[in-house]
Amino acid sequence: MTSPVEERLRAALAARAALVTHRELRRDAPPQGRGWGTRRVRAVAVAVFGAAAAVAAVCVLVLFPDGPAAPAPVLPARTPVRTAVPPVPTPAPAAPVVPSVSAPRPVESP
Repeated sequence: MTSPVEERLRAALAARAALVTHRELRRDAPPQGRGWGTRRVRAVAVAVFGAAAAVAAVCVLVLFPDGPAAPAPVLPARTPVRTAVPPVPTPAPAAPVVPSVSAPRPVESP
């Protein structure tokens, strides 16, 4: 059992479907004229990358004409001053050192 609204909706959809023919369902015609093909896109990409590489090479040659070189030595901030260091006096012995033991004795073992 169907409602009147459902019957009307089915009838409207069937009428609309009957209007569609094979002519409306066929594919569109292919585009006319020249388009951006894969070969053309590749050619533009290669040209752009080649130009970028050339610019990079020129920049390297301008910035480093002699190639990578060792950096120049850096001078000190001020000239070091040399001062004479006085010699350290060595004390002379006042008297000869005499041992406190006159004759060594052997050590006894326990």
